[in-house]
Amino acid sequence: MLRSVFAKTLRDQRRSLAWWSVSLVLIVGMYVAIWPSVRDQPSVGDFLDQMPEAIRSLFASSGADMSTPVGYLQVELMSFLGPAVVLLYAIGAAVAAIGGEEEHHTMDLLLANPIRRSRVVLDKFAAMAVGTFLLAAVTGTALVAEGQITGMDLPVGNVAAAMLHLAMLGVVFGSLALALSGWTGWAGLSRGIPAALAVVAYAVNALAPLVDWLEPLQKLSPFYQYIGGDPLREGVDLPSVLVSVTTTAVLVALAVVGFRRRDIAA
Repeated sequence: MLRSVFAKTLRDQRRSLAWWSVSLVLIVGMYVAIWPSVRDQPSVGDFLDQMPEAIRSLFASSGADMSTPVGYLQVELMSFLGPAVVLLYAIGAAVAAIGGEEEHHTMDLLLANPIRRSRVVLDKFAAMAVGTFLLAAVTGTALVAEGQITGMDLPVGNVAAAMLHLAMLGVVFGSLALALSGWTGWAGLSRGIPAALAVVAYAVNALAPLVDWLEPLQKLSPFYQYIGGDPLREGVDLPSVLVSVTTTAVLVALAVVGFRRRDIAA
């Protein structure tokens, strides 16, 4: 008899999480290894200033300076690639949790156990969230450990804060995928809509300072909650974290309601 959907889900993901972790360590190592050559370029500090403002805003937070370790990581890792990797994992794990089970016709076997549907959703969400936070922790640990090798002076507390914000970004979009999967059971739709909305949210947050009509929408973007407070330099932005937590709670509640109300295909 199945005793824990949470434990089973994490066990099923162990190989995937291992590969994701190794990939992140290697990605971080690549950027850390490049840092000394970037640092030694006297003109690197002017690199961003020479770009058109619209292009610069897409991959650099306000005040980013590539001549410093923090500014370099903001531009090269934290603005785009880091979030992209975490979002790919979180959305994929959330879709596999319900829509994937239904596509592979294993959900009926799972529900044959004496487990409430709400418990299935909550355990699947917990496994996705733990996996997302694990990948963020691996990234942060790699940044601090590998950064010491090349003389990167990274504040450990701020790195931890940035990883918290990064993990919450992934969990928000993973929760959206879970909610769509819970209501529809369609894996493709549950994967495609969050991915498309992530692109839109990224663009809104990046371009809002330059486009007047986007400015009122900026604070609604999960990417604003992720990087608007500049956690790699300023530490945890508690209001942004609370917004992300609230958004996640609402989406998970919707996932529970949708999954409980729907007929599950065998």
